[in-house]
Amino acid sequence: MEKGTLVEFRLGSERRLAVVERPEGKKHWIATDDRGQSHTLHPRQITYEVGGTYKPTDITPFLKAIQPYLDPSNLEIAWELLAEDGEAADPAKMALLLFSDQAPPLSYAAHCLLSEDKLYFKLKGDRYEPRPQAQVSELKHQLEMEAQRQQEWQSFLARVEESLAGKPVEWQPSDRPRLDALERFATFGEEATHRAPALETLLHLKRSETSQAAFQLLVEMGLWSAHENLALRRSQIPVHFPPRVLDVAHHCLTSPPPDLNADRLDLTHLKVYTIDDESTLEIDDGLSLEYLEDGVQRLWIHIADPTRWLLPGDELDLEARRRITTLYLPTGMISMFPAELATGPMSLVQGQVCCALSFSVILSSEGAVQDYSIYASLIKATYRLTYDDVDEMLELGVQAESELEAIARWAKRRQAWRQSQGAISIHMPESSIKVYNDEITIQVLNDSMARQLVAEMMILAGEVAARYGQAHNLPIPFRNQPQPELPSEEELLQLPSGPVRSCAIRRCMPRSELSITPARHASLGLDTYTQVTSPIRRYSDLLSHFQIKAHLRGAPLPFSAEAVKELILSISSAAYEAVLVERQTNRYWGLEFLRRNADEIWDALMLRWLREHENLGLVLLEDLGMELPMRFTRPVTPGDRLELKVSHADPRQDIIHFQEMMYQEAQAKS
Repeated sequence: MEKGTLVEFRLGSERRLAVVERPEGKKHWIATDDRGQSHTLHPRQITYEVGGTYKPTDITPFLKAIQPYLDPSNLEIAWELLAEDGEAADPAKMALLLFSDQAPPLSYAAHCLLSEDKLYFKLKGDRYEPRPQAQVSELKHQLEMEAQRQQEWQSFLARVEESLAGKPVEWQPSDRPRLDALERFATFGEEATHRAPALETLLHLKRSETSQAAFQLLVEMGLWSAHENLALRRSQIPVHFPPRVLDVAHHCLTSPPPDLNADRLDLTHLKVYTIDDESTLEIDDGLSLEYLEDGVQRLWIHIADPTRWLLPGDELDLEARRRITTLYLPTGMISMFPAELATGPMSLVQGQVCCALSFSVILSSEGAVQDYSIYASLIKATYRLTYDDVDEMLELGVQAESELEAIARWAKRRQAWRQSQGAISIHMPESSIKVYNDEITIQVLNDSMARQLVAEMMILAGEVAARYGQAHNLPIPFRNQPQPELPSEEELLQLPSGPVRSCAIRRCMPRSELSITPARHASLGLDTYTQVTSPIRRYSDLLSHFQIKAHLRGAPLPFSAEAVKELILSISSAAYEAVLVERQTNRYWGLEFLRRNADEIWDALMLRWLREHENLGLVLLEDLGMELPMRFTRPVTPGDRLELKVSHADPRQDIIHFQEMMYQEAQAKS
């Protein structure tokens, strides 16, 4: 190259021009740019040789002169001309084609266009070949998609900033994948799939790339509550009903399907008591007592009949099968059926004629089942009572409700009979946690006469249904429980009676199991048992209803033994997941309640050791019915009574720490 030659080179990613001054050694050149800076260039670094005789001060006017020619759209015309013959071109030829001139500035402008082009031409040697039509079309589509992505990305960020500023935002369908990615990352953390969009968003907003940061961002954007239920989000439990299922439910209300049990037994003359918590909306059982002519008393247990409104395999049944159970959370319930059906015609609504599956039972004087029958029936709920109502009526001995008193007496006999058959009673406090308008209330459920009455009648219906299924060889989900290996009588007597002893027994109890083969249920003291009393909220109960009702009317069974076996597997798995979500959600709100009431002092009972070598025990907060872990700083034994105060609670991290008040005070005094 001669002195004064204008050359192009790259400084990093930047395109630069410089004028050659002199050679440096055998291969290098010294060149000066428009800023007066010298550069030592190897020939490989030179990307284009403009030529001519220039001075460094000519570079700026040179660049200014070529600006009008740097329109990329010009290349499309040249591509169309060259693509027909597949003819390649160098910058000089392209300049002639585009500008009808090959002057150095115009050739350099053509070089700039070609070297930046990613669409129409590709470099091969020192010439540029036109790309095929199909390839250009594909590249155009990719560029359009990228441009659209960038536009959507910028629009999404603008909406994020607006939401963070507290402004109302209308999220677009194109935002959903990025919001979903944030939600997945906040829910599952490092185990989340497709995390890239979430990390990109957090990075742009200069936030840490953690699941906690994603959670906080969703809260600040108003998309999540600060108390978002991550346990529910991690589960496979559907929260909303598909539109098609809601349409079917609405159609059931407006155009009820024909009743397959048209010859229902009319029991509307019976006085029917429904007994539930005040907040219960799905009323699925009622009780009656009938005085027969020979002085014998007949118990009636009426169970709601949701199968009146659906068929095996229809939309409602398949959706119930997908959900398996109604979920009861402190913040509300997630129903197995759409609410308009579950709390409407499926329920035993007071004052209305309702379809039911009624169990007629005559007990022996000891409380054993002496005779029974099952009917598809019509009933009319007379009284909608709460447990408190029934406790009060039984305590006062209301003469007008002699049937209720008689049912209570039979429930006591029934309980005594089951204990004589080896039933194992475990009495541990249970609590009900409710959250309404961010107010948390915790109520300890007393093991009252009314609750025992209802429990015994439901167990009785389960035994009768199981007996019927066993007698007629019906494949239904029988529930059984292996015999536990309990501590010896001597070991149990060494423990304080009450929760401590019950806790020790509970630890030994094996989980109950579902099977199409009837077997003994150890803790209930029954040789055969199934659950049939909650068909609106448990699919296993609904399945038994389908089978029993079909057999009662002499129709083929809707489910074969193999089909029931398959359903039992999904029922067991889904029910376990539901229990886990309920437990974790209750735990979260329990800890949140304790966090908000950190100044309270709670009476507690040491139940048992979790890991004695680490001084970690399980305590019962008696006023709340909550069992929580505690690490002790002094020797204690199960049964010790304590006064505890929360020293630290973090519901989101599932952390609770207590300090023992009397011990702390004694330490302080000493």
